[in-house]
Amino acid sequence: MGIKTKLEAAAVEKAIGYLFDDPERNIPKIMDLVHRAVPEELYPSQRRSIRRAIEERNNWYELILRIADLDRYVAKRMGTTFAVSANLACWPVQEKNRDDYGCNIPWAILLDPTSACNLHCRGCWANDFAGTMNLSYDEIDSIIRQGKALGTHVYIYTGGEPLVRKRDLIRLCEEHPDCLFLSFTNATLIDDAFVEDMARVANFVPAISVEGFREATDSRRGEGTFAKVTEAMRLMRKRGLPFGVSCCYTSANVDDVASEQFFDWLIEQGALFAWLFTYMPIGKSAPTDLMASADQREYVYHFVRKMRDEKPLFTMDFWNDGEFVGGCIAGGRRYLHIAASGDVEPCVFAHYSNANIRESTLLEALKSPLFMEYHDCQPFNENLLRPCPILDNPGELAQMVERSGAASTNPVDGEEAADLCAKCADVARAWEPVANRLWEDPADPRFELRHRIDGGMAQSDLHKFAELGRLGEE
Repeated sequence: MGIKTKLEAAAVEKAIGYLFDDPERNIPKIMDLVHRAVPEELYPSQRRSIRRAIEERNNWYELILRIADLDRYVAKRMGTTFAVSANLACWPVQEKNRDDYGCNIPWAILLDPTSACNLHCRGCWANDFAGTMNLSYDEIDSIIRQGKALGTHVYIYTGGEPLVRKRDLIRLCEEHPDCLFLSFTNATLIDDAFVEDMARVANFVPAISVEGFREATDSRRGEGTFAKVTEAMRLMRKRGLPFGVSCCYTSANVDDVASEQFFDWLIEQGALFAWLFTYMPIGKSAPTDLMASADQREYVYHFVRKMRDEKPLFTMDFWNDGEFVGGCIAGGRRYLHIAASGDVEPCVFAHYSNANIRESTLLEALKSPLFMEYHDCQPFNENLLRPCPILDNPGELAQMVERSGAASTNPVDGEEAADLCAKCADVARAWEPVANRLWEDPADPRFELRHRIDGGMAQSDLHKFAELGRLGEE
């Protein structure tokens, strides 16, 4: 870390200290301190949003106060790790490596510690995978060390159920205090002892999978799951720990997930963020009737934007927020996925690969043929409300897999990329006119910005435009 970055990092760390020492009194001072020390071109829209939240005392201000009400030690440690190690200090390293190596370098790495899971949720592709695959502790540690050398300090666990390996996950938190770890989890294995471990390491955040209220959650995840989720939330709320939720909306539960009543319940339970995904029919036997319709996806699009304006809950929509990140973020552009088999995949929804982490380095995987296809083809559509090469642009993934010679990584029931894309084709065609109407709506407050992008901006410039945060401008 250079001297200039160290000074910027010290200013951010000081600002975080102010926040938790006396929130109501010091919040107005925080942005002044950051503005004096950190270059204006870094995260400009985010800084404007925080400034506006402070001045207007709006729902984002309420969210800041909710964060400030967490366990002080945990919040200060985690805030510093996220702001400094995972963003301010690592961004220049990532950018240099992108230029030096001519490939994507991820901001975050998703990996599966295990394929095992204690639940059997309908429509989950993990059911098709052998439940005996694991990445060893040493393999995960090596992935993290290789990632840090490239500038990546955010690691997200998927599965399977990651907390089947919770002892190893805590050891990795201890070994890498300069990294932030998030885990998608069904929360059924969170108990008092694990809550204390999370409080001690102060760099582990659960994202609890929940499908709505009791009936919607239990119908997909099993009887009694909702009660266990609620108890896990209670334990973490009582201890002052940060957590959020991951919600998969389907044709069957969209009214539950995308409801103001549900979001109010999440806030009441202590959740700080909600990450929405739409159902994907991964695997030959995956039901297609759970796929959300174009009307349902549009409803979620409007609902999420409404919640972001009104509720003290940071809400993200993996597909519909493509315009805020310059389109598809997979293939290492902002993240990649490493399965419990070691296969390095471009996306958690694209189980195809040319590389295995047991045979290749992380950098070699990022330069593999399929990852370079992603690098060269992103964004997949000028309409950033159609970001995905599977769900939104029929056949795009299949073409990349064919050109790269990548193979299916499903160890039990391998599915051709062309077959997966074919299952999504009707939904993609139905979404296209809806997405175009939304993108071309002159009444949308983002209309001028969208068409400034459409006006001939090169793909590489589009990425840089997004990276500077200007796509997040309101």
